[in-house]
Amino acid sequence: MLYLLASCIALLIGPLFYRYFSSGSGLQKALDGFIFVSLGGLVLIHILPELLEHGGVLAIVFVLLGIWGPTASERLFHRYSEITHNLTLSLGIGGLLLHTITDGGAMVLAQQEGSSILLALGVIMHRLPVGLAIWWLLKPQVGTRWASLVLVAMMILTAVGYFAGEQLLSQLSLDNTVYLQAFVTGSILHVVLHQPHGQHDTNVQGKYEYQAGIGSLLGIGLLVMLLMIDSGGHEHTHHDHSTEQLVTWLLTLAPVLLLSYAAAALRFKCGLTPQDSSLARRWFQRLVGPEALVITALLLGPWLALFQLFIVFILSAYLSHAKVNITDPHTTLPTKSLRFGFAHLVDRSAPWILLSLVLVNLIGHPSVPLSNPLLQVIVLLLVFLPMRFCNLGAAVLALALAYSGWSSVAVMMPLIAAPVLNLAQLKLMTWPQKAILLSIIALGLMAALRLPLWFSLISLPEILNLIALLALSGLFAASLLRLGPRKFLRRLMLSKPAGHTHNHAHSHAEMPNPVSPHSDKHAHEHTKTDKHSHH
Repeated sequence: MLYLLASCIALLIGPLFYRYFSSGSGLQKALDGFIFVSLGGLVLIHILPELLEHGGVLAIVFVLLGIWGPTASERLFHRYSEITHNLTLSLGIGGLLLHTITDGGAMVLAQQEGSSILLALGVIMHRLPVGLAIWWLLKPQVGTRWASLVLVAMMILTAVGYFAGEQLLSQLSLDNTVYLQAFVTGSILHVVLHQPHGQHDTNVQGKYEYQAGIGSLLGIGLLVMLLMIDSGGHEHTHHDHSTEQLVTWLLTLAPVLLLSYAAAALRFKCGLTPQDSSLARRWFQRLVGPEALVITALLLGPWLALFQLFIVFILSAYLSHAKVNITDPHTTLPTKSLRFGFAHLVDRSAPWILLSLVLVNLIGHPSVPLSNPLLQVIVLLLVFLPMRFCNLGAAVLALALAYSGWSSVAVMMPLIAAPVLNLAQLKLMTWPQKAILLSIIALGLMAALRLPLWFSLISLPEILNLIALLALSGLFAASLLRLGPRKFLRRLMLSKPAGHTHNHAHSHAEMPNPVSPHSDKHAHEHTKTDKHSHH
């Protein structure tokens, strides 16, 4: 009974925090950053692996429908976009309400003999961002009364789950409702990403992004605490394994990533910059850095690094000969080499590195049957086309795929194709140019079949890996503070139009301005074509 009371109080803390934080624009941005990271992270790292365990690859399809279905509806039916958004919001809230019943049941399990108190603590603590998010989403839309009613309903449903007994809980178990919950999870992500209400004047020129960064760091802190509690409170779950896997990958990767950023600073100091006068050298930097070679050589082996370098030389030579412009150029550069390597490049690569790790943590899940090399290549192609991977993000993706046991062709594909094989870049090419590019990549992948298996050249003591991970976390945290969480993740978008606004009630104008908007002559075309694409 004490657990039930504590979980209800945790829900009520949200509105109290909201009342305090909404008193100033900067504090409101901090609240937004906290919810954006804590709720979004909870879904990506905690809920999605669990859905995959019970629903397999089909669960991902329903999640994607939940995320992009409303966006597609808004594009098709502009007149009814507000209704579509409100329906999505209702679905998201409905999903959270449904989830509260299982929360109540989880607390009953936590009270049984032999169960860990950490399970109940995890349930109670994850209600903090949920209660906050409910108030944050609903109060500006429907007012205090309805938002209060939803919170009361959540408390009642928690009590229902607590007292209902096993029969009701078995009907609402994840096995029975997995696809519904997957769709609703996508709806929650859509609502969190697209911020249903906005103070249009609070984000002028990235004003308050520092406060949003502070909020997001607090959200990460809560997320880490929840995951630690969760792994202590559950004994045999796949998502515990996946969380441990993520931590292992980060520990192995951290020192090599720091070396990569140092290599980037060194080449900048030596005069190889993204604004080089030679298009071939600019393409070489876009495709491999060469700092991405550090990751490939040290963690995947020198043979794969040499092969990557060979293919990238061919691609750079061809693309410069064909005079293909580079999308998303570095419009402004710092003057100091250390600032370029450890700040500018971190801002551009950190979102891709994190995305790559989380993505492979999902698609490499035991419940997702992707052992066929051809199927692996098709999945990766679907991932690359809507996104503009940077070379470091691509190297991390290749490494995570290798750790997940994917084929050598799949491991090689991000290393040679991810930074160039995307819709935004392909739009700047003619059909013959696209055909030649795809031919070079296809021949490279066929040759990759004969490559030796990957192997790691280094193995550092655990303490050094941990120190490196703390240093890397500091760099990523500094990037979050500089940019704010939305602008930090904005680089993952397909297009980055300036002045992106909607003329309906739930304006997306709150999404911040891009880090480095298109400055070439095709920028208008991108804006026009993709202005409603959200990833």
